[in-house]
Amino acid sequence: MEIEKQVKIVLIDDHKLFREGVKRILEFESAFKVIAEGDDGSEAPKLVRENQPDVVLMDINMPNINGIEATADLVRLFPKTRIIILSIHDDESYVTHALKTGAQGYLLKEMDANSLIEAIKVVSEGGSYLHPKVTHNLVREYRRLSKETGQGSDLVNIKFQKPLHILTKRECQVLQLIAEGKSNRAVAESLYISEKTVKNHVSNILQKMNVNDRTQAVVTAIRKGWVEVI
Repeated sequence: MEIEKQVKIVLIDDHKLFREGVKRILEFESAFKVIAEGDDGSEAPKLVRENQPDVVLMDINMPNINGIEATADLVRLFPKTRIIILSIHDDESYVTHALKTGAQGYLLKEMDANSLIEAIKVVSEGGSYLHPKVTHNLVREYRRLSKETGQGSDLVNIKFQKPLHILTKRECQVLQLIAEGKSNRAVAESLYISEKTVKNHVSNILQKMNVNDRTQAVVTAIRKGWVEVI
């Protein structure tokens, strides 16, 4: 029997209670192991060098060196390390800056346990993950800027049409709700189905659309006019 390889995690956040909460969530997942923690971005290079984690969970607001600066240092020194930013800010400027710096994920601290677990799994496997609310805000802002500048008019004026040639009716519903910023749990509640069923639908959607993660699925769906964005 093949033993599942654990994802090694370094957690950096200056709020000890928040760190303890995250650690408790991850302790229930045999696939994850928090191997080190710190309370400032200045510790990031040393922690990564000594522990060689697969994923770093990094707070964006810290007293000496913030998460964005620390991410830039890690990307330069340890380019293979995957970084997920933890933040209270859902403003697209924060998200864009973090992604441009080299982070592969961006989670709001209001996240539920399932979003945290899903984000770590996706990012550790080479994908990217944005908190559902963040994804929706980014897409909405992009469309607003496109309308104001006249750029991307093909995206703005594209006709909405469900991709029934690829997805089932239920999968179209799930894709629409994901684009609206709903988590798996919220999708399940909206459609009166189990969260496990939602996860199966999401996996089928990613496979059929030939994308690696939810963010790519939403962006592709927007470009093709497969979902409506309010």
